[in-house]
Amino acid sequence: MEFETDFLIIGSGVAGLMFALKVAEFGDVALVTKKGIMDSNTAQAQGGIASVFDKVDSFDLHIRDTLASGDGLCNKEVVEMIVKNGPDRIMELINLGVHFNLKGKSSKKNCDFDLGREGGHSKKRIVHAEDMTGLEIETVLVRHVKNHKRITLFENHIAIDLITCSTLLKSGLVTTNHEESCCGAYVLERETKQVKTFRSKITLLATGGAGKVYIYTSNPDVATGDGIAMGYRAGATLSNLEFVQFHPTCLYHPEAKNFLISEAVRGDGGILVDSAGNSFMEKYDPQKDLACRDVVARAIDTELKKSGDDSVFLDISHKNSEFIRNRFPNLYEKCLTFGTDMTTEPIPVVPAAHYMCGGIKTDSSGRTDILNLYAIGETACTGLHGANRLASNSLIEALVYAHMAAKHAIKDLEALDFKSVPDLPPWDEFGTTDSDEVIMVSHNWDEIRRFMWNYVGIVRSNKRLERAKRRIENIQNEIHEYYWNFKIAGDLIELRNIATVAELIIKCAMLRKESRGLHYNIEYPDRDDKLWGRDTIIKRLAAS
Repeated sequence: MEFETDFLIIGSGVAGLMFALKVAEFGDVALVTKKGIMDSNTAQAQGGIASVFDKVDSFDLHIRDTLASGDGLCNKEVVEMIVKNGPDRIMELINLGVHFNLKGKSSKKNCDFDLGREGGHSKKRIVHAEDMTGLEIETVLVRHVKNHKRITLFENHIAIDLITCSTLLKSGLVTTNHEESCCGAYVLERETKQVKTFRSKITLLATGGAGKVYIYTSNPDVATGDGIAMGYRAGATLSNLEFVQFHPTCLYHPEAKNFLISEAVRGDGGILVDSAGNSFMEKYDPQKDLACRDVVARAIDTELKKSGDDSVFLDISHKNSEFIRNRFPNLYEKCLTFGTDMTTEPIPVVPAAHYMCGGIKTDSSGRTDILNLYAIGETACTGLHGANRLASNSLIEALVYAHMAAKHAIKDLEALDFKSVPDLPPWDEFGTTDSDEVIMVSHNWDEIRRFMWNYVGIVRSNKRLERAKRRIENIQNEIHEYYWNFKIAGDLIELRNIATVAELIIKCAMLRKESRGLHYNIEYPDRDDKLWGRDTIIKRLAAS
């Protein structure tokens, strides 16, 4: 079954949804999401959106804080573009119906935001909706998308691979002198197990991050690095995948799957303490509990290794209980369900994989080096985050890049028609059979996530990376054999993608022989600007 569309969007977080709403005025949109439309990293985002609204703040200060967090690898032009565009994009959300916390009697027309502060920020600049900012944004954008006549939603559809003209050239199906371009994707409908061919003029990857590559993560189950893996297999250039951000504070409880304790808790006075109640961040950074995430995560990792404890604790119980309940209603209720009253006792926390600072390399409009293929949001590496993302910069990046990418994609569309998009062959599963070895998928899935945590986690070494490399090579051989012998299934697609992303993280980590930002190798403990003050670039060889 083949579908034709002007814009194919893969992913339903804030980046994909905002792009969809902007381009739908100029063409038909197919929006593919592998579970429900609300299943995304956006909906999990608690803290808020970093942007300059306070009179004592400035663009220059936000830029300075972002560059400091990025530890020498941010693209300054991109940082300036995003920071300076931030307020307009937030006002755009308000005009769509998003409600943020305001001070006193402030109105929608005269916004006086109740700004929060998070680690690495020198001023209060976090615009938030209680402690459920992402959910508020996602809910409003989804409502608009569902009501738009030119947007067709394909829920429970998982993309398998992009289709490029170069791929077809190799198979002899297309004769063209055009440079490599993306012309659609193969997509599996989970319920019917039917593979559909989507033929598109413009394709956007906005599938979010890859936290599920690690056994402990704040990410939802959908975060399996699909866009990064598909982009790599299609031949797009990737960058900086060694920089995986581990959020310092995930709730530690055997039944508390993926529950993040917002950075805003520390921003509003929360203090990290050990099991004896002693604070420790003053030993690691002058900013103490408001240090950047890489510093805090490594400090917690060090404390746990010294003590042998299962967790440290985040204590905000010294603040007024009414303030805590009003500022963090969702966190308060959630912690109660796991037996912790954050108004009277500290919260047990541990670090967890949280955000990919690397991804598919793009220009300032979200364009990749494959024609007609865009990437935005956590899937992309835009140059904003450098070696470490500043707290709450991700949502503003997604909004600004959705805006910039939409502007340029609309222009690109004017020059395209389906005569320039070749006929695409249907998905070929000739010779494959139904799988009878489900254990292979579940076993390899578990093994990858465990050795990535142990060997390619917060603290790395050459020996650990070599071990991880050997293991992923063996698993990749098994997956490759399995993939071509059995009919495609959602679990196999995700396993293939997390294995690809894990391998790429390992390769990038082995290339960078220094410690910078989120990448810390005990054998190269110092930052080396002379040799490594640059991005790590990785690209699939044509023959591989």
